[in-house]
Amino acid sequence: MLNISNTISIPEHELDISAIRAQGAGGQNVNKVSSAIHLRFDINASSLPEFYKQRLLKLRDKRITKEGIVIIKAQKFRTQEKNREDALERLKDMIQQAATVQKTRRATKPTRGSQKRRMDKKTQRSQTKALRGKVTDD
Repeated sequence: MLNISNTISIPEHELDISAIRAQGAGGQNVNKVSSAIHLRFDINASSLPEFYKQRLLKLRDKRITKEGIVIIKAQKFRTQEKNREDALERLKDMIQQAATVQKTRRATKPTRGSQKRRMDKKTQRSQTKALRGKVTDD
């Protein structure tokens, strides 16, 4: 059981977890031990609420296929158990990220006082630069 929040959790039977051989360097051990984890989670067939499903399917994430299947490959650690925990944690983070609704941005105007201060600073700066010119004897 993967707990997403206090009210939402994913049962184990909805997660397809398989052990595979990890890529990369690791000496002789990498060729004989299947320590990497390949996690597959079907969004459409899951028991998640409809809101979560829609938000997950809208995410532009390379780990989500066109069919709506999340594929996570965890091979950071040397043990299968730690990689399994890492994969589940990454799935949990993805679902929580999809659930958060960002505030809508409202355009604001600068205040009249801030505009006046800005223009005063520009004028003062231009006067300072104008004084740096050549000095002529008249």
